[in-house]
Parts: sequence; C-alpha cells; structure tokens
Amino acid sequence: MNVKHGLGTKRYCNSDIFEGSWREGVQEGLGKYTWSNGNLYVGNWKSGKMCGRGVMKWENGDLFDGFWLDGMKHGSGFHRFADGSHFFGTWSRGLKDGRGVFYPPESKHPFLGIWYESLTSLDGLQGVPFHGELRNSFRDKKLRPNRSISHKWPMRSLLKCSGRISNRTTFHHSWILGDSYGPSLGNTRGYSSYSEDHVPVYEREYAQGVLIMEEVRNATCGLPDRINRLQMVRPKDTRRPCKTIIKGDKSYYLMLNLQLGIRYTVGKITPVPMREVRSSDFGPRARIRMYFPRKGSQFTPSHYSVGFFWEDYCPMVFRNLREMFKLDAADYMMSICDGDSLKELSSPGKSGSIFYLSQDERFIIKTLRKSELKILLKMLPAYYNHVGAYENTLITKFFGLHRITLNGRRKVRFVVMGNMFCTELRIHRRYDLKGSSQGRSTDWCKIDENTTLKDLDLPYIFYLEKSWHESFFKQIFVDCMFLESQRIIDYSLLLGLHFRAPEHLKSLREYQDTAQCCGSSQATDTPLPSKGLLLVTHEPNSSYTTPGLHIRGSTLRASSVGNEEVDLLLPDAGRLRVQLGVNMPAQASWKPQSNERPESTGFYLGVYDVVLYFGIIDILQGYNARKKVEHALKSLRFDPMTISAVEPKLYAKRFIGFLEKVFQERD
Repeated sequence: MNVKHGLGTKRYCNSDIFEGSWREGVQEGLGKYTWSNGNLYVGNWKSGKMCGRGVMKWENGDLFDGFWLDGMKHGSGFHRFADGSHFFGTWSRGLKDGRGVFYPPESKHPFLGIWYESLTSLDGLQGVPFHGELRNSFRDKKLRPNRSISHKWPMRSLLKCSGRISNRTTFHHSWILGDSYGPSLGNTRGYSSYSEDHVPVYEREYAQGVLIMEEVRNATCGLPDRINRLQMVRPKDTRRPCKTIIKGDKSYYLMLNLQLGIRYTVGKITPVPMREVRSSDFGPRARIRMYFPRKGSQFTPSHYSVGFFWEDYCPMVFRNLREMFKLDAADYMMSICDGDSLKELSSPGKSGSIFYLSQDERFIIKTLRKSELKILLKMLPAYYNHVGAYENTLITKFFGLHRITLNGRRKVRFVVMGNMFCTELRIHRRYDLKGSSQGRSTDWCKIDENTTLKDLDLPYIFYLEKSWHESFFKQIFVDCMFLESQRIIDYSLLLGLHFRAPEHLKSLREYQDTAQCCGSSQATDTPLPSKGLLLVTHEPNSSYTTPGLHIRGSTLRASSVGNEEVDLLLPDAGRLRVQLGVNMPAQASWKPQSNERPESTGFYLGVYDVVLYFGIIDILQGYNARKKVEHALKSLRFDPMTISAVEPKLYAKRFIGFLEKVFQERD
C-alpha cells in the first residue's frame, strides 16, 4: 500500500538517519536512529517512538541504558554521565521517580562488562561475531542472526542469550531483559571490586524528579548487599517482584491449563441468558467439570500441556459478579488468556500461596489451600449479597474460583481477584495494615522498593477531606461487620501510596540547602505547607488512564468544587476518577518512628501530597481451632491485644481503631 514495511534505512532531509524495522509506515521493532547533532539511539520502537529496552547516547557523552515509553525514560535503567558518574534507578515519563543509587566519578560502580561496553559504544556491534544460540524468551525457539541488518550481531534486546561474543576477548554471559544490567562472571555476580578508599556513594529517592531523600553510604560498608535490595541492579531473580512465565519454568504448563480452562468456561457460560442466582447456584456441588486430554476431544481443543481435569465453581454466581463489577467477558478472557504469558509474583505473606499477574496487570490469580476454598464457598452467598448492597465496598473483588487436577492426584485451587494497584501511577510504598503490633515490622536490610511493609513501619498520618473521611469509615465499619459475621480474622488493609512532588518541594529543598550552608540549625524544622492536588468537576465521558476494574461505585464529591463529583487532574497522567480507595488524593504527614533506620541521614519533608489506593484483602482465614490454640500460646508470652490471632469481634474493633489513628479528618 505504498508505505514502509519491513527492514530498511531512511535518510531525512535534516541529515537524521534511521536504520531498522518499519511497520505500516512508522518505526516499529528494533532500530538505530542517528541525529544530525550526534545523538544516537539503539533499541526498540513502537508507533514511531522509542519504547521498550534501548540505549541512548548523547553527543556530550551522557548515556542511558534502560526502558522507554513514548520517547521518554520510563522504568528501570542507568544513566552514565559525561564526568564518569553513574545513577542506577527508575524513571516515570522522563523524570526520576523512586529509589536509586548514585556513584560519583571517583567511586567504583557495579561492573557492566564487555557486553555493556560493546553495546554502548554502538560501533562495537559492527562485525562482532556471535557464537552460541538465541532463544525467544516466550517460545524458547532457536533463532538465527538476522543478516538483513548491517550488524552481524542482531539487535534483539528481547532475547535470552546463552553463548559468547568474541572480539579479542572471550565473554561468557547469560541475561534476560529486565533481570540484570550486568553479566555474571564467575562468582562476582556482575560486580567489580569496590575501592578501598572511603569514597561515598548515595542512595536516593525521587518523586517526579524531585529529590526527597538521600542517604550517604561508604563503599567499604557492605554496599553490595544494600545495592542488591534495588531491583534495577539486582543480578539474581530470587526476589524480583514479578517474572514472566516462559517455557521451561515450573509453572508454565500449569499456567497453560489455567488459561485454557478459563477460556472454556467463560465462553460457555457467557451466552446463557442473565437470570437471578438461586440457592442451587452456590456450594461445592454447583460446578462445571471437564476433562482436557492433550489430543483434544469433542468438546475441548488440543493443547501442548498434559491432560487435566478442570472444575469451575459456582459459574453462574461469578458470571453475575463480573456483570455486577461491570467487567466485560471478552475483556476478562483477553486479559488472562490472550496468548500472553502470566507473570509470577513473589508471595508477600507467609501463606506460601503462589500469585500470578495478568500481562495488563488488571487481575491477580492466587492459589488457595483446601481450607480457604471451603471458606470462600461457604461465605459466597453472603459475599454476593454484600457486594450487591454496597457498591463502594472495599473488600476484595472475586471474579472466579477454579480447581485443576493433574495426573489424577495433585489438585491446585485458584481464585481470580482484581488488582488494587492497577494504575499508571507509580506506587512508591505498599503497606499491609492489620492493627496488631506483635511481629508487625520489617527488617530494614530486607526492604526494597517492592517490599510490602507492615503496621510498625508506617510513619505517616493521612488527612482526608471531611466527607471522604466519613464515607471511608462508614464503609470500613460495614465491611468489618460482614467479616465478623462470617467469623473471619487476619484480614488487612492493603495500602498503596503514590507521592507527588509539586513545585514548592523544589523551593523547600533549595531553602534547606541554603540554610545549611549558612549554618542554620532550623533548616529541617520549617517545612512549607502542602498546596494540595488539583480536583476538577467530573466528566462522565472523558477517557481515564486507569483501566476499568474500578468503574463500579460512586464518584466522590468534594466541597472545593461545590460538592460536585470530582476527577483528579495530574499533568503526567490526565484525569483520574476519584472513588473510595481509588485515586484518592490526601495529605500525608511524616513523623519519625522509633524503628527508623539509625544510620539514615536522609532528607525528609513534613507534609506530602499523596494519591491513595487501598482495599481489604486476605478475607479467607476463619477463627478456627488452630487459631484459638495460637492465641492461647502467644498470650503466654505477649500482650493478648498485640497479637494477630484474636476472636473476630475484637479483631474488627482493633482494626477499625488502628485505622482511625492513621486516617484523620482534614481541617
């Protein structure tokens, strides 16, 4: 159709050159762009913009290797400055956002190896032969080097490589995109030796490009362990927040079975006319059971996994729940079953459950114990009535309950839930709040940006608008009374914080720097007041960046706009609909805690503007005989009011009381 499509080279009238892949007239795939001013980019493109993994080298000597989105740095990566300093961290839409490590020019940084040098020098890719095999990270198929591109070593940043590159030096490496920025050489795990002189390096935290915390670390004081806490430079994948499941992984065939079963049952139940649920639709006997042989049958397709039995519990109930939550069946199947692999999450709790995340991050799939399955089936009629009566309920949204039986013996049970943190905004802190204090803190040396912290780790008090505060606790009380009636304990409020950095934070930073230079001792005692986040009148027909899991429920009203329904207007995210527990703006007042890191020399502010995401999770633990014994034994050593295992009425009362201290009404 007379448009560029495939591999090629284009020279622009301004002397820019693009060499790489095109799709329907725009750059798509892998390519190399050279600007007339000397800047150069090698990496992935999408819809004509830098998107995915890539390396950008500027004419002044700066270099960035990491992830891009719409032509801006977005995700993890590192920036090498012309003076020799390095910053390993994360970016959001071109701005530093989150934690990172800064290495001054005279300090030694993690060893990046010949792969890094050959890639970032860019010319090093020319004529470098590759010996070994290349595998696609999703299908594990062997690929041959693409000889259509001028480089003998193909620009395939989405490949899992195993082999060696020879260019006067033999280099053995193994890397996967996003897992590690450095190779593994022997037992060094990608790190060079650190300098013996006391050259400081800095752990920093940014919010939308503004430095909000900095800690000075010495290179000889156990720095490699601290660096390992940061995802962007961690060479091992044992504590990664999520990992895409590929062929060869332990969970690969289980994932295929799950996707096939959900596609089958949702497709089968959707054409059935809508009707009210009956008592016969509940309980363990209300289920669809089907055998999926590997070669297929009259009712099931052939597949690449082992034969398995599939059971879908209470299909009509969950079909109505999905309709109640305004979740389209086609979107549901596309999100979980559309050929893309799921992501496996590290379990944030002690239950030992396995968590999977859909590629679009809208759904979380959790494995259940047999006892949890029984509790969910028992409470399902009351749960169905509760979420039908309270559209703003904060209790976890359930979308499906399934069981897979492998080899006639092993049974794996799954529940599909909504992801409360499904947002384009970066979640800077995660907290799991129960209201108990015994064992409710986290060892600082084990914390990274993706760690879910606990009650005693929370150093903030959140101030909500008066009407929002009333709505929040009214709903919390109703939800807790429901859980108490079901004899449920051990539930918690999962809280996610997105920090905003308005312009006045920059002024405050400059003021404190000036005061410190002048010898003032009051530099950190006079924070400027927060200006608050911008709320505008809600527009029902406007497009939102947040996917449609949270569209059920009323939009909150704000007195600042005449008690009208409101949207949160953010420069980097557009308009976000404000609902209870979703996109809720608040002010967070920071107060030092007794368990704060003693060696911290960080810079903290008194008041932050934050966006809150929260909901009640882990509602499948009953107050059974085992919990009663646990309560009795722990009461011999600790204060009974501080332990988690208490009877449901006391648990609900303590939970609400704790949240009343954390969430307060703004004057």
